[in-house]
This record gives sequence, C-alpha cells and structure tokens, in this order.
Amino acid sequence: MQATASAPAGVGNIGVGFDLLGHAIAGLSDRATVRRIDAPEVRVVAVRGSVDVSAIPLDTERNTAGRGVRALHAGLALPYGFEIELDKGIPIGAGLGGSAASCVAALIAANALLDAPLSREALYASAMEGEYASSRSHQGDNVGPMLIGGVALATSTRLMPLRAPAWLHAVVVHPDQVLETKRAREVLAEPFPLSTVVAHGARLAQFLLGLERGEVELIRDGLQDVLVEPRRAPLVPGFSQVKAAAMAHGALGSSLSGAGPSVFAWFASEAEARLAAPAMQAAFADAGFDSRAYVSPVAGPRAELL
Repeated sequence: MQATASAPAGVGNIGVGFDLLGHAIAGLSDRATVRRIDAPEVRVVAVRGSVDVSAIPLDTERNTAGRGVRALHAGLALPYGFEIELDKGIPIGAGLGGSAASCVAALIAANALLDAPLSREALYASAMEGEYASSRSHQGDNVGPMLIGGVALATSTRLMPLRAPAWLHAVVVHPDQVLETKRAREVLAEPFPLSTVVAHGARLAQFLLGLERGEVELIRDGLQDVLVEPRRAPLVPGFSQVKAAAMAHGALGSSLSGAGPSVFAWFASEAEARLAAPAMQAAFADAGFDSRAYVSPVAGPRAELL
C-alpha cells in the first residue's frame, strides 16, 4: 500500500518552444512517497529535502503534487485516498521544473497503487492540473518530458515524444538566484509584433525538423529564441555573459531554462558540453553569482518507481 518514485529535473521551453517543448535532464531529482489510505481524500503530510522547502505549502490545493494526485483521484472517483511525502532535491524558482518534478513523482507513485494503473500519457492531464498550483497555467513543457523522458512536445491535449540523437548533450547552469514564474510571465503580457511571431515560427520549424533528421545545422539555426528570451533576459543578471560563454565554446544554442534563472546550452557532443560548463559558471561568477552546472544527454531520464 506504499510506493516511492523519483522524477528528474528538466529544461522547459528549450528556448524556441515556449510552453510547448521540454526535455528531462540527469543529475537532479525529486522523490515522492505515496501511501494508499482508507479515507477518500488526498493529503500532503510532509515536505523535506536538501534544498529550501520553507515556501512549499502542505495545502493540497496549492501543492503541485497534492493537486495533481487529487485530480487523478477525482477523475477516477476512487473510494480510497492517498497520503504524500515529498523529498526535494530540485530547488524551487530555479527554472529546473522543481514544482513539476514533485507532481510527476507523486503521480507515478500513486498510479502504482491503483488497482488498474494508467499509462503515462493518461496521467498527463492530472500532471498539468498539478502544475497549475505553481504556474497558474495548464502547460506541459515540464511535466510532459518528466513523464516520458527525453524531449517532448506537450500541447494542452497531446503528449508526444520527439527524437533526440544520442550525441546531443546539454549543460544547465543554476546560479544562486531565484526568479518567480509569475514575474517572468508578467514581462510577456504586451503583444508581440507579427514579424517577430513569424520569425519565431521559422526558428521552431527548423528546430523540430533538425531533431527529426538529426541535422546539426538545422538544430543550430532553429535554437534561437527571438520571442521570449529578449524580454526575460534582463531579469537574470549575467545571462548574456553566460550565453556568450556557451556560444564561444561551440554551443548549438543557449537560452533560459524554463522561466530562468538557470541557463541551458546544447552541444553536439558530451566532450564539448563538459568543456563549456566551467566557462558558463565562470561567467556567472564574474556577474557575482555562485552556480552549479549539470551535464546531461538531451534524451534525459523519465520518472521511475524506486
């Protein structure tokens, strides 16, 4: 009557795919332990971790894991309920999908306790509902790739895996900064010029085709965020220097991970990624911020039972 699952961190948006694309990364994860209880309700009873968890509520309505599991519970009209304990390894407000990972880990664990477990795709709607507790929007660019691994195209109704060549590697650098998703979304409120939207569409199309074909130059030409990054970059001190360091070391592209402040870059090999990571950290240091760097295949792991 108990199950524990782990869910990885992730890179939301992948720059060019705002609220649509994301990929999982190795190296950071959240863990959820779920118990099946007789009472037909969902409770979050504990939040612990190696990161600051003081701002994470136990209230089921406002906790991503609690809200996601509650959506699953209500959708199936279950006569029993669940208790959830979270162990956080991914910091909140880092642009690494920390809120989403807690939700996905809890859903994978709760799903294992069902009399007839659902497919991962069937958990997607509940995961998006859980994500709403944090972002106040129903988007799947974080929860989607955590559910199925690798790169995912996550719309409001569909969760689809995308091809990611094994040679593609990412560096994700997390500085000692916090940027609330709400603030990062506020700067996107003003309308975008049509010419910018058209240019963004061209980049996105090339990027998706580059992934499908495994063509470096198409990925490079596509991985340039002309839509969201220009408005969000000023919110992250040191961003332009970190991106410049990544590009100087051969990155195919670099942008904010999720809403930021973490910065990611893609490379055509693991060796290039490992050489670039210290340079990206040094750029943050020059801006006055300590940081941690993670190197991972772009085709990162999915959430799993432990």
